[in-house]
Amino acid sequence: MRVSGVPTPGTRYASTRRIPSGQRTRWSRRSRGTIGRVPVRRDPYRSPALNAPDLAAIVDDLGGRSVNYDEALAPPHVTDGWHQDRWTVELGHEAPGEPEPDGLVAAADALVNGYEFTDPSLLRAVYRYPADVVGRDMLLQGRFAMFRFHMGVRITAELDELREGPDGPERVVGWAYQTLDGHLEQGRLTYEIAKDLTTGRVEFRIDAYSRQSQIRNPLFRVGFGFFGRHTQLRFYRAALERLKDRLPHPPGEPGPDADGLVRVPTGAPPDRAGWAEIHVVHPGR
Repeated sequence: MRVSGVPTPGTRYASTRRIPSGQRTRWSRRSRGTIGRVPVRRDPYRSPALNAPDLAAIVDDLGGRSVNYDEALAPPHVTDGWHQDRWTVELGHEAPGEPEPDGLVAAADALVNGYEFTDPSLLRAVYRYPADVVGRDMLLQGRFAMFRFHMGVRITAELDELREGPDGPERVVGWAYQTLDGHLEQGRLTYEIAKDLTTGRVEFRIDAYSRQSQIRNPLFRVGFGFFGRHTQLRFYRAALERLKDRLPHPPGEPGPDADGLVRVPTGAPPDRAGWAEIHVVHPGR
């Protein structure tokens, strides 16, 4: 198989009134002889936890989160400080011309739309069902040793276009997502299935730009500095290989569990030592 890649506290105020539930109380001396309560809004996900979080609640919260970077200060407008990557694998051939209704492009596109190409030892995802492609919020679970990092992304573009490729016109389908507040990274990833209409060659492509987010936790910041880029490149390589490997026997369309969430990739093995997992929600805050 040919695989190519070019790594290119809420508001505080003094008050004597009753503090609402869900806030913690600190006592501070406002002036001599006067003590006031200073409520601080509690973030239920501010600390790592051994118990698995309520994924449905976290997914529903993603709609209130924004893309965590300024697109005007990202590629192609600004390139300094950003990783830019393009990875490609050839999947096979169809007859020349537009994609066949039940052919290789359609099968590969279905795997991409279902997010079925990720290596579950590195990354898994959940999202609400049913969900349109554009606007879909997905909660990614990055996996490193015993840590489970839960991070949000949003699909912001869907592709179905005719382009001029190096060997002639190409039909390109796919989509792109962008990182949301709390992600360890900032950036955009585009997943494409491209068919050369002249030769019939079909490729899976990953086109991405990214950089480390402003991670406040010093342990996660240093750890990501050491291992983040290496893990990212492992993910790209594994995604290309896994999509090609799944094409001969693709899973069925992913469906929701009892909580209304779709968990992908389909068939991911359960954790053998879930009791030892450390869950971190929105670690890039």
